Amino acid sequence: MFTKGKRVTKDKKVEVINPYNDEVVQALGMSEGKDVEDAITTAHKGFKILKRMPAGDRAQILEKTSDIIKKRKDDFSRTIALESGKTINEARGEVDRAASTMKLSALAAMKLTGETVRFDLAGPSKKMGFFIRVPIGIVLAVTPFNFPLNLSCHKIGPAIAAGNSVIHKPATKTPASGVMLAETLIEAGLPVEGISVLIGSGSTIGMALVKHPDVKKISFTGSLEVGEIITANCGMKRVTMELGSNSAVIVFKDAPIDLVAKKVRKGGYTLAGQVCISIQRVYVEEDIADDFLTALSDEVKQIKFGDQLLNDTEMGPMIDHDALDKAQKFCEDAVQHNGTVITGGKREGNIFTPTIVTGVSEESLVIQEEAFAPIVAVNKFRTVDEAIQKVNNTKYGLQAGLFTRDITKALECARAIDAGGVLINEIPTFRVDNMPYGGTKGSGIGREGPDFAIKEMTEEKLIVFDQII
Repeated sequence: MFTKGKRVTKDKKVEVINPYNDEVVQALGMSEGKDVEDAITTAHKGFKILKRMPAGDRAQILEKTSDIIKKRKDDFSRTIALESGKTINEARGEVDRAASTMKLSALAAMKLTGETVRFDLAGPSKKMGFFIRVPIGIVLAVTPFNFPLNLSCHKIGPAIAAGNSVIHKPATKTPASGVMLAETLIEAGLPVEGISVLIGSGSTIGMALVKHPDVKKISFTGSLEVGEIITANCGMKRVTMELGSNSAVIVFKDAPIDLVAKKVRKGGYTLAGQVCISIQRVYVEEDIADDFLTALSDEVKQIKFGDQLLNDTEMGPMIDHDALDKAQKFCEDAVQHNGTVITGGKREGNIFTPTIVTGVSEESLVIQEEAFAPIVAVNKFRTVDEAIQKVNNTKYGLQAGLFTRDITKALECARAIDAGGVLINEIPTFRVDNMPYGGTKGSGIGREGPDFAIKEMTEEKLIVFDQII
């Protein structure tokens, strides 16, 4: 764990395991119940300092943090790859994005403003007023294993930009990069009381923080099931919930099949499919379905999987054995629901081989639930309405993609699909860090992207003047 500007050694340790070979990478101190109260006390002190700190100073801290992350790209990349299982090239890409997210957060600090308010709408008035945005207080950032650095930056950066203090609860499997980020922030000039990192299980440390009345904002990325538990227990707090999905792509017959197949290869199997906006369902117009399936199969069979530290590895291991078991269950269920496994569908060590299933029932797990695995289901459709209905027929709605040259058809789908983002001629796995990112239905509440997150981490304070003389 990390508090008051330094790592804290504990008798009980959290072992960070390399998902590829199950070897222990490092061990970090495990937080205890009393550490929660200590972190809250520290965060109160940090909030008093940060809310009075000029926005320009907070922006400079975040700018410098971005610069340090860039300088230490190799160290961050290796740490991320070892603890999460993502390939070294995927990890390098995450480090680049994290540096950008911190820079965007610095810009958000400089741009955060209020507005004037009119008081003459119902008649003459001598009143004038405006509202300003003030920091909300202690922000709890709860982050997942799959993007342990950049998704931490998406929560911590805007929180500090707004003048809040932060308690970070990273995924227990990937805490190392979170501690490194906290160290980087302190080196960049953040007061030592501004951030603490508590490491432990969600059911103990996490729930104690969620329920604590002094935490004013929770920003969580993870599964729908855990998100529901948090919202049921947090009380009257601001929440941002970035939850699961089973993202779909619609491929119309006028789409360039080979190009789309290459994009689905990237969007379905990056980080072994363990991405919230990973492609899980592909609906292909009946006339081209067989040709598309052949093209996609050719692409997927070329994916080189193995040791994530090797530069030519395209897909690494899954995060743990439970994730492997779940992937196997989804494949078995797909076969039971009339599906055919075209390629993959099996374990090789801690890797689940890149998998395509087709012809599977819409009631199957791979259609209705979140696999979080390198599994893509390809099914046919005949009409636009049928495609839209199938895309919408789940509890999730994060992002969806579609491919067509017909602008009318594209806009019809964009308006009708229930999702936080609809991407035309692009896969739903596309994300840049300045865009409003979030979902509908079971995929979440609120939006990320520094310009959007910072507003959810502030309160509007109204100030009114009356001309009494």
